[in-house]
Formats: sequence, C-alpha cells, structure tokens
Amino acid sequence: MSESRRKDAAQNGAAHSTSTEPHVARPNVGNRVTVVLGAQWGDEGKGKVVDLLAQDADIVCRCQGGNNAGHTVVVDSVEYDFHLLPSGIINPKVTAFIGNGVVIHLPGLFEEAEKNMRKGKSELPYCLKVLLSDVLCVFSLGTTKKGIGPVYSAKAARSGLRICDLMSDFTQFSERFKVLASQYQSMYPTLEIDIDGELCKLKDYVEKLKHMVKDGVFYMYEALHGPPKKILVEGANAALLDIDFGTYPFVTSSNCTVGGVCTGLGMPPQNVGEVYGVVKAYTTRVGIGAFPSEQFNDVGELLQTRGKEVGVTTGRKRRCGWLDLVLIKYAHMINGFTALALTKLDILDVLPEIKVGVSYSVDGENIPNFPANQEVLQSVEVQYATLPGWNSDTSAIRTFDELPENAQKYVRYIEEHLGVPGKNPLLTTFMSSCRGHRYIWGHLVFLLIKLFNNSSSPAVKWIGVGKSRESMIQIF
Repeated sequence: MSESRRKDAAQNGAAHSTSTEPHVARPNVGNRVTVVLGAQWGDEGKGKVVDLLAQDADIVCRCQGGNNAGHTVVVDSVEYDFHLLPSGIINPKVTAFIGNGVVIHLPGLFEEAEKNMRKGKSELPYCLKVLLSDVLCVFSLGTTKKGIGPVYSAKAARSGLRICDLMSDFTQFSERFKVLASQYQSMYPTLEIDIDGELCKLKDYVEKLKHMVKDGVFYMYEALHGPPKKILVEGANAALLDIDFGTYPFVTSSNCTVGGVCTGLGMPPQNVGEVYGVVKAYTTRVGIGAFPSEQFNDVGELLQTRGKEVGVTTGRKRRCGWLDLVLIKYAHMINGFTALALTKLDILDVLPEIKVGVSYSVDGENIPNFPANQEVLQSVEVQYATLPGWNSDTSAIRTFDELPENAQKYVRYIEEHLGVPGKNPLLTTFMSSCRGHRYIWGHLVFLLIKLFNNSSSPAVKWIGVGKSRESMIQIF
C-alpha cells in the first residue's frame, strides 16, 4: 500500500472511530467561587470588597500568603484588622477556611481571632468559625520578623512542618522541628530560639486545633459539589507582588494571582467563577522596588496624608503615585478580571487635575508590554493623560449618578483605556432601570456590556468613597 493510501486509510479509520464513540456528558461543575484579588502592589482595599460580598456568603477562604498581609474593614464604626483570617469572618454566619497555600503562625492566628471576635457581634467561639487545611505549613520560631519567605523556602525544600504532622506523632514532629531550628541557627548564628519553649506552645495548640483541622481537598470538594453555597476567596498581597509575575525580586513568596486560588485551595479551575480585581484610584507601594508613577512631590505627600497610607502590618509609610493603567492591564492579562472595584476615589477630591499613566517608553520608544526586568522598569518614562479634578466632597455619595461629572469621567476613562468603550445609550437606559436588583440584573447588565462592547476587558462595578461598608457605590 502506498504511503498516501495508508494515510487516507488511517484518517478514515480515525473518523469512523470518533463517530462511533459514545457521547460522554460533562460532569456538573457544581458551585463556583467568587475571587477577590489585588491588581497593584497590595493595600487596594480587598478586605472591604470581601466584607461587602460576604454579607450573604457561606464560606470565605484564604488561599495564599501569611500574616504579612493586612486588611482593614470598618463596620458600624468598629475597625477590624486582619492578617491571617479572611475579612468575611465578620459575618456571624460565615465559615472561614484557610487553605493549604497559606503559611500559618499559630500564635498569631489565635491572637487575631480572639482580638477581632471581641470586637464583633458573633457569640460563636472562633474554633467553630475557622477551619484549617491539614496540609498547611506552620511556623513558630519566636523571631520578631514575619518569616514568610523562610517558611515557603522550607516548604519548597520539603523540610517544612505541616499541621497534619503536628496533629499526628508529636515526638516525630519535635525531632523535625529541632532539625529545622538548627538549620536556621547555622545560617543565622545570632538567631536565638527557645526550642523547648516553642515546642511546649505548639503542643498546647493541639487540643485547640482538634476541631478546626480538616482534610482541605475533601472539604472544598464537598463545598463545591454539595448543596448551593456562596463561596468567596480573598487573595492576599496583589498581582505585582506575585512570586512569578510580580516585580521580582521585590515580591512576596506566594502566587497572589488567580492560579494561586486553585493550588492554594486544592480545587479545579472550572470552579472559578467571577474574578474581581481591586484597584486603588491612585497607586501605592510599601518598601523598595521599581514604581514608575511614584510622585516625589506635593502630590505624593498629599496622597499619603489624605489616604492615611501607612501599612496595616508593617506600620511603614507607603510610597504614593498616580494611577498606572499599564500595571492594571498587565494584572488583567494574568487574572482575567470580570469586573473591577475602584477604591479610595474620595482621596482625589481636592486635586485640581489628575494624571493617569497610560503607556511606557524607554529611550524615547514606546514599549507594548510591562517589563519583567527591574532595571528596565526603573528606567521607563511614563506617558500620562491629564484629566480635570472635581474639587468637591464625594464621601457621602452613594450612587454613581450623584458623583461629580468629572469623577464619573475619571471612572469611564479607566474603563475605556482598559478596552471598555464609552456609554451606549440603550445600555445606559437599561442600567438605570436595573438599580436595586443586585444579583440577577447585575449579571444581565454585565453580559450586555460584553455584548455591546465586544470586549474581554473589565468594567468598574464598585467605587469606594470612604472607609465604611456603606461607602461602596455599586454601579451594576
């Protein structure tokens, strides 16, 4: 048989085989999680968005990071600070689940839980509200720093200590703890560790943890494939701090982007639903690293002062600059945001004009992408669009239509630059008629936006104009 006839026979056989195979229906996906992620360098106000969405949630999850994250939520004039716990735990009906992608400092967890529960209204003991994956990595070396990097390093080196180890044979756990502690002491000779004291503390936690530790994969599978549930995932840190996609090496040690949701909770990607990106109306960063739109002038100082830009975890002043849409586009490429929350718009109320970074150039030549190399990123020149300010107080405004015209234009400019064209008259009329129908109509409106604009880019769904839960304006 010739080569051509052999190929024809093979193709016909393949076609015949395919046509006679029985159709296999795809399994039901089950519940989908709603994800809230930071789109800049952190401190965007993710906790506030999670708190808003968690009011009718069943489960709120953390999937990565440690107690180096800091989220502040204000409810009924009470300010809550969260580092390990998901912000949605304020809802007395919600269950908080901390997944395997998180590294956990047990003393910090219990202190934080007790401190915030005393402020809240819930009468449930925290051990009934907080569940932990059994394959979480734990650390307790008595140092003054957070130690997130070393714990993730130990995890990658396969020498880390997990909660399932602590809950199993404590003698074996103790031996492994001593080996790990001696490794750190050999690397850092001045490091002092009370090994027996730390082990004694950890042993005391075993009884407290008994009803909190779950098989994380099984727990999430049951939640996703059982009765209908509303499940939120609260990302810590942000896209530009991601270990793979952030401004390396000035990043954190975990995946803060949407992929970290699946690996950090043990769930498949088809169960990821809405992915909301949280964007501050200007840009801030803590610590060193490239920051193209940073302002070393009165504007930067004004943003820092008015925005009270001091780190929840570190207490350090944050560096401040104009909103950088090159950054936001890059974060959207990675995460595929379905909508945005724009926070702290009210901080811009007093500015006569507002600049927005729209592109980068190097040596006078525009570059189409966000540079991975830090030296290149530090050398870029930012091209800005200048928009008029609104010079009026927005902090008491609760609907989009009440915002000053120039504030509305600022929001629409962000959408347009990210790829969402301007208002369509039919869409505007429809949106006006839908206010108040938060869930069903909101999703219909978003689908219409996609249809009319033929775009995969996210629209702004919420605008924050103050610290409290009530200060979030919902557009659709």
